[in-house]
This record gives sequence, structure tokens and C-alpha cells, in this order.
Amino acid sequence: MSLEWLMDWSWSLDGLRDFIATGIQSFRDCDATALAAVACLLVLFMWYCYHVGREQPRAYATVNALMQSAEANGVQNGYVYCHSPECVRCTHHDGLNQKLYHNLQEYAKRYSWSGMGRIHKGIREQGRYLNSRPSIQKPEVFFLPDLPTMPYFSRDAQKHDVELLERNFQTILCEFETLYKAFSNCSLPQGWKMNSTPSGEWFTFYLVNQGMCVPRNCRRCPRTYRLLGSLRTCIGNNVFGNACISVLSPGTVIAEHYGPTNIRIRCHLGLKTPSNCELVVGGEPQCWAEGRCLLFDDSFLHTAFHEGPPEEGPRVVFMVDLWHPNVAAAERQALDFIFAPGR
Repeated sequence: MSLEWLMDWSWSLDGLRDFIATGIQSFRDCDATALAAVACLLVLFMWYCYHVGREQPRAYATVNALMQSAEANGVQNGYVYCHSPECVRCTHHDGLNQKLYHNLQEYAKRYSWSGMGRIHKGIREQGRYLNSRPSIQKPEVFFLPDLPTMPYFSRDAQKHDVELLERNFQTILCEFETLYKAFSNCSLPQGWKMNSTPSGEWFTFYLVNQGMCVPRNCRRCPRTYRLLGSLRTCIGNNVFGNACISVLSPGTVIAEHYGPTNIRIRCHLGLKTPSNCELVVGGEPQCWAEGRCLLFDDSFLHTAFHEGPPEEGPRVVFMVDLWHPNVAAAERQALDFIFAPGR
């Protein structure tokens, strides 16, 4: 047994020696240019692995995840207020375009430049776009070029989400009515925000404000909040996304204003729609209807008013921001990264 084992071991060593000799000879026979190219590729691969491995990718925050973290981000009266001078939506300064371009470069470095042509063009020419826009449409923060432009959109623009919201009309209405009972006890119940208007009163109750969930408010409207998670095109991960109940008391006029961007369409689901209430977008008036959605581009100059009699009560809509149907999936992902809350 020992003799056989030694013979096998000797044969294995001979084979190993032959294999090594063959490998060395093959290496000597190789072309020097080819070897240099292989070496360069190996060095580049090792550098790439090191460069990617040392970065910590930014995870996308969903609305559900934001609900867990927003408690620590400054909630006053149940409403999230912006305290950061770096807020993209609230900051208007010369360095904004550089900041957006830096965010785009960071996104492309981690993921891809594929499909980023329109966003790159928009950021590069942002100052020119915003300054040269006609007065009828002038988004205040970000304009994405080459999107179809119109004041109002048909229901088919986001058919799935429109139909889902309308099927849940009674659910949202019931939760609003429960909330609204608190107005009989105090001037401004917890969670509501009063907005500035030339006349009358305009109240909002946010579930999502500038991409940030308002946890206390969401707990008071659990079914409506869960419904947001079922919408396919709801903007929930960037500063241009909002969802709220909006109330206009009789005699209220909202001053004409522009929204911050054209990448979204704003959806109003009518909950209570008295007579003599109108929304005017780009000079075109429309009326709300209970249980029906009205879609519009709020980057157009727009206003709303309630001139109905006091006995008919307030005008109430559930408002949610949806993606513009012509913003591609790759662009949505990049815009969520570039305009992430707090970025």
C-alpha cells in the first residue's frame, strides 16, 4: 500500500511540474501587447470594484418608510414645516442649477446616464427656460423640456389612479367628515394648516407634504393613507409630491399663482362641491363634481374661488400629485433621487 501511494504521489508531482512548465512557456510565448492590455483591464476592474465598494448608495425612501422617520423632522401641529435652507423647492439662488447638476451626476455615476438626456438638457438650460416661459405657464423651481403642455388633462391620462380614487370616494369623504367635526370645538384643530388668501379661509390637512409623510395626520386617515400606496403614479418620494384634503370656506379666493414644476399633474377628487365654485387654470374655468377627479397642470397660472352661499358649506377636495404621463420611468427614478426630501 505504501509503495503504491508513493508511486501515485510521484506521478502527481511530475504532472504538476509539467503543468507549471507548460504555463510558463505559454506565458513566454504570449504577445507583450496582449499581456499589457490584460494587465490594464485587471487594474481598471480592481479600481472600479474599490470605487463602487467604498460608496454607500442612497436608498430610495418610500412613503411608508418616511412615516417612520418623519417624527424627528420637525412636526408642528401635525404639519411638517421646512426648516432647511438647502430645501430645493424653497431655495431660489444662483447655485441651484449647480446643485441639481451635481445630484444628476451623482445619480448617473451610481446608476446610468441612459434616458437622462431630457433631464440633463433641462438642468443645463434651467435659467433660460424659467425666464423665457410665457406668463401663462411658469414653474417656479424646475421645468422639464419637451413635455406636452396643456392646462387640463383628460381622465385617461392616469386612468387607473383616477378610477381607484373615484371608487374610494365614500371612504375618503367619511374620514374627512370625522376630521371636520373638530372645527366646531376650536379655531384650528391639530393637523390643519391655514393658508394665506386675499379673502376667506383656506385650510389644508396634509398626509404627504413635499415628499414627507405626516405621521400623526396619516394615523387619523388610515384608509385614505393606505389608498395612496395603491396608486401607481403618486409622487411620494420627492419634494414635488403632496397629498392633502383642501377646504375652501364660502367667500374664499385663492390668489393666482404657479406651481413649482411641470413634471406632475395635480388631481382633485371632489368631496363637497357647492354651487359657484370654480378652478381657473391658464384662463380656462372648470367646476368640481362630487366623486369625480379633475386633472390639471398647476405649473400654469391658476386660481380657485368659492362664491357660493354660506348655507351650502365649504368646498372640499382630496388633492394628490401624480406623475405627468409623459415622464418616463427612468426619468421618474432620477427625479426622485435629484429632488429627494432634504437633498
